[in-house]
Amino acid sequence: MTRMLLVTDVQDIIRRHQAQIITSLKDPDISIRRRALDLLYGMCDVTNAKEIVEELLQYLDTAEFAMREELSLKAAILAEKFAPQLLWYVDVILQLIDKAGDFVSDDIWYRVVQFVTNNEDLQSYAAAKAREYLDKPALHETMVKVSAYLLGEYGHLLARRPGCSPKELFAIINDKLPTVSTSTVAILLSTYAKILIHTQPPDVGLQQQILTIFKKYESYIDVEIQQRAVEYFELSRKGPALADVLAEMPKFPERESALLKKAEDAEIDTAEQSAIKLRSQQQTSSALVVADHSPANGSAPPANHLTLVKMPSQIVSDTQESGVIHEEVPNPPVEAPKENGTPVEVESRDTNITGINNEVKTEPPSTSHSTSPADLLADLLGPLAIEGPPAVEQNPTQGLNSNQSPVGDLALATLDDQSNSVQPIVNVEEKFHILCTKDSGVLYEDPHIQIGMKAEWRAHHGRLVLFLGNKNTSALTSVRVLILPPSHLKMELSSVPDTIPPRAQVQVPLEVANLRASRDVAVLDLSYTFGTSLVDGKLRLPVVLNKFLQPITLTPEEFFLQWKALTVHLLKVQEVVKGVKPMPLSEMANLFMSLHLAVAPGLDNNPNNLVACTTFFSEATRAMLCLIRLETDPQDRTQLRLTVASGDQHLTC
Repeated sequence: MTRMLLVTDVQDIIRRHQAQIITSLKDPDISIRRRALDLLYGMCDVTNAKEIVEELLQYLDTAEFAMREELSLKAAILAEKFAPQLLWYVDVILQLIDKAGDFVSDDIWYRVVQFVTNNEDLQSYAAAKAREYLDKPALHETMVKVSAYLLGEYGHLLARRPGCSPKELFAIINDKLPTVSTSTVAILLSTYAKILIHTQPPDVGLQQQILTIFKKYESYIDVEIQQRAVEYFELSRKGPALADVLAEMPKFPERESALLKKAEDAEIDTAEQSAIKLRSQQQTSSALVVADHSPANGSAPPANHLTLVKMPSQIVSDTQESGVIHEEVPNPPVEAPKENGTPVEVESRDTNITGINNEVKTEPPSTSHSTSPADLLADLLGPLAIEGPPAVEQNPTQGLNSNQSPVGDLALATLDDQSNSVQPIVNVEEKFHILCTKDSGVLYEDPHIQIGMKAEWRAHHGRLVLFLGNKNTSALTSVRVLILPPSHLKMELSSVPDTIPPRAQVQVPLEVANLRASRDVAVLDLSYTFGTSLVDGKLRLPVVLNKFLQPITLTPEEFFLQWKALTVHLLKVQEVVKGVKPMPLSEMANLFMSLHLAVAPGLDNNPNNLVACTTFFSEATRAMLCLIRLETDPQDRTQLRLTVASGDQHLTC
């Protein structure tokens, strides 16, 4: 009968026998029980999903251990695909974890956490249900993980309910601490920290209890636990700083369900698998779709799947890359950096190919230069020059030669308007901008491929690794990657395979040598074929001048000796920059440090000014000292005067 699901006209006839098929789950012959389970899974749609899933949950109580893992997985998949309401979906998954915790994979509880995080209407409900389960005398460890995570994130929404004060939530969660494994201890420590920041007004007694636990685990044998304990303890003593670092988790990016992927990989009879897949494609169910807008490529999500709300656009946070807070939540194969890393997120935090949590930018990237006020970062990066020559528009039909035009404002736009039907799902300009001051992250992503990058720099040499991740269940073919270097860079790319297998990533090392100072930017020329579609485009590589800088500390005597010696025109350049985005002096200092400039406090008597020193490395000059002075007007932060001095006019200008 499972094979007969291939025939559309027979589907309704089979559905009439649903009661008898459910009864077959109790047949003494295990082979019949397995066939009945496969048939129920294949015939399920939005009209009968609730009844079938509830029957499967009931059957879990008596099913033999050999079937429970498959039964749990199929119940979770059906609940996700055909949920009439999200509240029902949360109830089903929590019941599933409670009944069959040993057989529930991490993918299942990761998924429910993702839905709760992305839907505010679910958060207080899910937290309340988690609180109810914690009252049970015997609780599976997976339920402890889910409950602790949900109450840490959203327990404050229940503060007015009986038994849900911060102190009571801490007490009931802490009762489980002595009995859980190391991975769960990590989640509980994060939960304690979050309970602490949500306790208003502060409870001194509760704070002391939590700090005592952090102190206890500072010498724990597991490095992850030890690091969390040390960092949470220090942050907890800083008050407001803890709230900034432990802010509520952002929404997760939309991605293909790992459960559905696992279902596709399950070993079922080929004909039965084909039947189930065909029905999945044919169904036009009215199951709930959770999405705030359509994907960046314009196609609507399939109506027979629960779809995650897209994560708002945001820059990679410092906490994601610093390793201070790494929640053990929906990260089955990361953040990925890590967002995340480990490789960058190919489809989710689960498959990140650079080691950081990837933030998906939902708005399409701009193809023109911004008309907003001048960005201080762009002014400083290009390359420490006050004002560069205007950018020259590239002709898409003409390749790049070694003497291409200087790129103004870091060339934060795509090289040209691509006519591809496949469009990026991240903001390419923003990703380039981020990677100009960071050494790992996502460079580009579209519906089929994600390109991540990790880099190491030493003097005038650099080693990059490009991560090409195939996000699909089909191979990417005719893959071609070329590097078009400007004349001041020597670049050598390792060979790139012609084909990237499904759900796989390849690593492509790239060696870089800096010959001299220049503001030109290298270009990555990428093309691949997906199905019958050829996709090609060009990306700017963030191999910019500040990558070859190394901060250096000078005494006042050394600084002024060099400063006064550099008086020749073009070796010292000064210019007033207007229209700068206003920022406090402390932020400017942080920006300098991100560019590998060592801020030297006290060298300038004016507290509104900054002085910085760095060393530039190239093959031509080896180590070249560079001095920078930034003068600001506290009455008008939109303009500043920047003076750059070095022994190389190309570096200065």
